[in-house]
Amino acid sequence: MRKKYLPSLIFVYLAYFTHGMQTLSLSQNATYFFDKWGFTDATAGAAAVSMAITFTGFGKLISVWIGGEISDKVGRKVLAVGGSIIYFIFFVVLLLSTNVYVAYVAAFVVGIANSGMWDAALYPAAQEAAPKYAASALLGIKLFVSIAGVIFPLMVVRFADAGQNSLSIILPGVLALICVIMSLLCPFAYDDDMKASKKAKGDSSVEAALESSEDLVQKEIDDAKAKMLVQPNKLVNFTTMFYGFVCMFIMYGGQQYTKAYGLSNVGMTEMQAASLTSVYTIGSILAVLFWAFMMGKLRWNPVKVLFIDAIFTTIPLVAVLLIHDVTVIYISIACLGFFAAGGALQAGLSVRQMFSPGRKGRNTGIYYTWMSIASVALPYFVAYMTKSVGEGQAVYIMMGLLLMFGVISIVMMTYLVLQHKKIFGYSAFNKLQD
Repeated sequence: MRKKYLPSLIFVYLAYFTHGMQTLSLSQNATYFFDKWGFTDATAGAAAVSMAITFTGFGKLISVWIGGEISDKVGRKVLAVGGSIIYFIFFVVLLLSTNVYVAYVAAFVVGIANSGMWDAALYPAAQEAAPKYAASALLGIKLFVSIAGVIFPLMVVRFADAGQNSLSIILPGVLALICVIMSLLCPFAYDDDMKASKKAKGDSSVEAALESSEDLVQKEIDDAKAKMLVQPNKLVNFTTMFYGFVCMFIMYGGQQYTKAYGLSNVGMTEMQAASLTSVYTIGSILAVLFWAFMMGKLRWNPVKVLFIDAIFTTIPLVAVLLIHDVTVIYISIACLGFFAAGGALQAGLSVRQMFSPGRKGRNTGIYYTWMSIASVALPYFVAYMTKSVGEGQAVYIMMGLLLMFGVISIVMMTYLVLQHKKIFGYSAFNKLQD
């Protein structure tokens, strides 16, 4: 840990705690919003909420790749501040607007803030604040998103019961404002390294120039490539990118639609269904803590972690589809949260960097572009199917798609396990070699 940058790491975690609320703000408040937007038909209203979530995905998709490039060029702080301001504006717009199209625009812009700004800047910033524990630092992001995912759905129900739905928008809005202030005040390691590099080169000092951030980044990339016995083939490169889509599709489906599934397919009450989202997130929190220990302390290879995640993501999806017993659903959703949402996305980014060493901002941008495609495709599909066959059947079909992608993830991770031995000379099931 670079102690000077502890405040920036705290800011990153607060930002993603706020993001965890933003991610669920539309789906968990669906009835509140479509009433507010003037929909009288519940099916049309549910489709409108899914479409708003889709627009968030569009914002992510068009921005994340270029965001990574910009982050590497201008530094982390500019994007951190810009993203924080947009998050604050998003919550203000949701609170005040009664027009669905204004909500679509706000959702689109906050998608840009999420992936094109925060993801592109803050994922690398977390790794740079604690370079020795980079994988664990990334899992910390997931931890705070997950904590928000446990608390927020239950808050929404409580606020709704008290007739204070707006509080579930005001609270994350206040947190976003705090993020604006912190992002302005916190130092960022990469930005400081950039300044040191410019100063060193301006002094025409050869020794100092060799220690510039550009040189250090390239040296890190060269060292990572030197550990490879053979260069990864194109299929490996594609697999490490496409995993972002597969993992996000499964995780996003569980995060956004477990409540709807419980209501429409299992016959749960509003509180029981909302609790499914919290149970899912509790599973992810336990997984983050478990995998952080296994990867950080015991040095488990992230490829091994993802292989295990893939297998045990698929099994509970089978149970959710076939057994509509409330107890079985709770257990299955908790397991799904543990293995699908317990840091698998973040571990996947580590695997991407492992097999395809490069600039962290650029690799984050590539990986998150695939994730963003999933975040567009999933809610769009649910919105379309809701109009065609109704919400209950649409969500059930979606769960079937999650199962299909679970099987695909097993195939993908099996392939990477085999390739790991070939590329690095030791099994992915052995202790990670630095």
